[in-house]
Amino acid sequence: MSEILILFFGAVSAGLLGSLTGLGGGVVIIPLLTLGFGVPMHYAIGASLISVIGTSSGAAAAFVKEGFTNVRVGMFLEIATTTGAIVGALISGLLNPNTIGIIFASILILTVILNLRAKPDHQEQLIKGSLEHKLQLYGSFPDKGIIKDYSARNTVSGFFMMAFAGVMSGLLGIGSGALKVLAMDNLMKLPFKVSTTTSNFMIGVTAVASSLIYFQRGEIIPVIVAPVLIGVVVGSYIGSKTLIVSKTKKLKVVFGVVVTILSIYMMYNGISQNFK
Repeated sequence: MSEILILFFGAVSAGLLGSLTGLGGGVVIIPLLTLGFGVPMHYAIGASLISVIGTSSGAAAAFVKEGFTNVRVGMFLEIATTTGAIVGALISGLLNPNTIGIIFASILILTVILNLRAKPDHQEQLIKGSLEHKLQLYGSFPDKGIIKDYSARNTVSGFFMMAFAGVMSGLLGIGSGALKVLAMDNLMKLPFKVSTTTSNFMIGVTAVASSLIYFQRGEIIPVIVAPVLIGVVVGSYIGSKTLIVSKTKKLKVVFGVVVTILSIYMMYNGISQNFK
């Protein structure tokens, strides 16, 4: 019973982090299950993917209601992420758990390095006749009582980055929210709160595509998934309320610190197990 409670509160923390940063919660759930509870990697990934669906469901509705999420951008990019997620889930079945752990840590370290680069919070203007104009990849969002307009940039490169994010989602069970935020923030130059909330909107669909393959392989265990899913939904709801009044700079600090600690821990564990 105590283990279930610990797992539940760990999942609440994961949902809170996933909602605030667009990570999807998997970056906390997978280390918690594999390192803290000794759950095999593939089962942890299966549970994480289900929790990612919960995170998206818990936060996405609130973000859409508040006017942050760009649904059209999210649906367009889901074409890439969903395809990639299926490919990643199939590749996962061919790799050993320690190799997946090392890839997991490497991807997270990469996202931290990219995220720590100094850059302004984007607010690009729409260019008439551009690809973004034709695809209607623009919108507006509220900021301290002011409605601000913005438009996406570099749609093609962002689309391919999203395909890679989908592969990582299916392979690692992290929802690929980190890579999605980086793609929309760095490449497509969307405002950070728009990219974060749109990522939360997207990760559920991406996770569903790959979780079906894990379910078919028998790698989604109800006794593990249940407390994780409930905790993540609670945490993501709290996070959705917090983001609305939070500052972008503080979100990026939380993003960098938490992901760095977890990635170093996972990298060390994966390498040490491979050399045994």
